Amino acid sequence: MPSKPLALLASTHPGPSIVVTIVEVGLGIAVGLDPVRVILLGFAMLAGQFSIGLSNDWLDADRDRAVGRGDKPITRGWIGVGAVRAAAWVSVAISVVLAGVLGWLALAALVVVVGTGWAYNLGLKKTAFSIVPYILSFACLPALATLALPTPAAPAAWSLGVGGLLGAAAHFANTLPDLDDDRATGVSGLPHRLGRRVSSILTYVLLLAAAALEVAGSGGFGYLPADIGLGASIVIAIVGIRMAALRTRWHFRFILLAALIDVAVLLFAGSRLLA
Repeated sequence: MPSKPLALLASTHPGPSIVVTIVEVGLGIAVGLDPVRVILLGFAMLAGQFSIGLSNDWLDADRDRAVGRGDKPITRGWIGVGAVRAAAWVSVAISVVLAGVLGWLALAALVVVVGTGWAYNLGLKKTAFSIVPYILSFACLPALATLALPTPAAPAAWSLGVGGLLGAAAHFANTLPDLDDDRATGVSGLPHRLGRRVSSILTYVLLLAAAALEVAGSGGFGYLPADIGLGASIVIAIVGIRMAALRTRWHFRFILLAALIDVAVLLFAGSRLLA
């Protein structure tokens, strides 16, 4: 049995939390934040993402036990619900304080990012609007970076669109592996209502749309990173959609690759991220 601190760390969903934090730090660097602000932004985002992961495990504890989720520390008996709940509130408080140092506009953007994640955990995941928190949260990631500048700047509209599309794709990709367990415990979000095949196809379409928007937003054809990203996304989408009816781990791998390409193009955009 792991120690309580390690069990608590596992309850934060460290993988997704760290990935989203790295993306936000990259956006902060891309728009020209100084090192101190980059560090504040990174820790504010990490604490916020940890709070979302912790609240998920706390609020879903009974449901996870019902389906025997062996990957959840609470289900395994490694840590109690009370400890995870307390850590979730502490994490969200730390996130708010750190973002507040960056200014009230950055704080407002972070509240949207973290608040929508909590809203999803609190019940939106069970509705046809389950995709909305993901769209809003990811759309605000570029805005959080530009609003954290010493002189806050508006983000380019296309970057918000790309973020929203990536968020929608992330929702489908994140839900697909757990569709059966979710249905067994009464969760019926948008992916569950559409089904595995349609959700898989939509994920590729959304990622391809994000790549196309990056080309349009960065000035059209001629910006090499966006051009390469679009070409690669087209190939991945064609292969992935043809495999949509199959139960294979390659779906997740292709989806992850397409998402990484879109994120990389976004990070290379630099000053193009500013309105």
